[in-house]
Amino acid sequence: MRGLKRRNEYCGIAGFVSKFDVSQLLYFSLRALQHRGQESAGIATYANEDILIHRGMGLVHEVFNSQILNHLRGKVGIGHVRYSTTGGSIEENAQPIKIYTKEYRIAVAHNGEIVNVRELQDFLGRAGSAFVTKADSEIIARLLAYELSKHDVIESLKNMVRMLKGSFSLVILIDSRLFAIRDPFGIRPLALGEINGGFGVASESTAFHAIGGTFTRDVQPGEIVEIREDGFVSHHVFRKQHYAHCMFEYVYFARADSIIDGQLVYDVRRRIGHILAKEHPANADVVVPVPDSGRAHALGFSEGSGIPYAEGLMKNRYVERTFILPSQETRVMEINMKLSPVKSVVDGKRIVLVDDSIVRGNTMRKIVRMLKDAGAKEVHVRIGSPPIIAPCYLGIDMKTREQFIAAGKSVEEIRRVIGADSLGYISIDGLVKAIGLPREDICLGCLTGEYPVPIDGEKIRFQSDLEEF
Repeated sequence: MRGLKRRNEYCGIAGFVSKFDVSQLLYFSLRALQHRGQESAGIATYANEDILIHRGMGLVHEVFNSQILNHLRGKVGIGHVRYSTTGGSIEENAQPIKIYTKEYRIAVAHNGEIVNVRELQDFLGRAGSAFVTKADSEIIARLLAYELSKHDVIESLKNMVRMLKGSFSLVILIDSRLFAIRDPFGIRPLALGEINGGFGVASESTAFHAIGGTFTRDVQPGEIVEIREDGFVSHHVFRKQHYAHCMFEYVYFARADSIIDGQLVYDVRRRIGHILAKEHPANADVVVPVPDSGRAHALGFSEGSGIPYAEGLMKNRYVERTFILPSQETRVMEINMKLSPVKSVVDGKRIVLVDDSIVRGNTMRKIVRMLKDAGAKEVHVRIGSPPIIAPCYLGIDMKTREQFIAAGKSVEEIRRVIGADSLGYISIDGLVKAIGLPREDICLGCLTGEYPVPIDGEKIRFQSDLEEF
């Protein structure tokens, strides 16, 4: 995904219950989820009738060492890697969030974005809550604490879910009990799995592979799961007529080897490439991906078109994803350090350059220029998502239409801006077909301007609120 306005994106969460210490499991599962958050990391465990917690800014291996993990030893715990969406990129907003009540010790880690934060903050303020951070995750923790002052644990969790509007996959410690919750639309992914000596939950199924576990199933939309040493106990709050699985998980954000809601992400991306080759063929000599996220799309395009695939751009493995850098100007300067052309692949060739998406277009323009400077005769850009024209309010910090190159511009105008010889985006119908889920169960808000939850000033999909049943 090229050219996001800020460094903000999704987060990754994990939680485990075991007969053995879980701090190492949390550490390695968070490293497997590092692509979901590179600003901060945190782990909270329950031991000796208290919640132990350590959080810090940076990558997982920078925040934790063996001494810290030894201190966090416990048989139940949760972890988090973060990009900021609500709340700034500072250590006080790192997660998990820990709070105490008279009866309970609570820790919460959250992936997603709550759209009725102000309403909930006002409600809790009137009830006497004071806030330490600006993260919506603290709102969730304090809302849970409020409910726990009146109800038992399960009823409190159900009441909390009913009050939250937006996207949320949660792992929650209430003393020694671990819960996983997914919002009723299933906007963010959440996977359950089995580990040696216990069970756990993580944002993506690939985290279980990293720790020698096995993926069991997805947490269902609207489901509360208590994770125990001997298995799962499920509670459903309510169900929606239709879900709203985020299309960007499949197009870009999830790891290609993850399974989300029954779909292997790698296969989805290859299908995107196949469909893209049919919708926007090109007369070219070689298909080149923008690494790493464009690889499966480009392979599919090669298979669908019969044009050979080659690695025409090499990636510096020690430079992090460009969209997390603090400004667009910095990202563009960093692109030369992140990518370099393979001259023998591109020199004198007509290239199909395949990537997952274009947002602002500045980085794509730089890559096209780089390939032409390396001798490419033509560069035909093909994109694995339709044009992004509308803000995301559910986990990506793209809040203004002005930042999207596709807002108010035709494909031909965008082509001229990025300097490509031709430009083709996959259609929305093609994307839906590639994902393999019903269109009414996919969130396409940033492509259509219609959202699964009510947003002030925006359209809601299907033209009305979805009815519960």
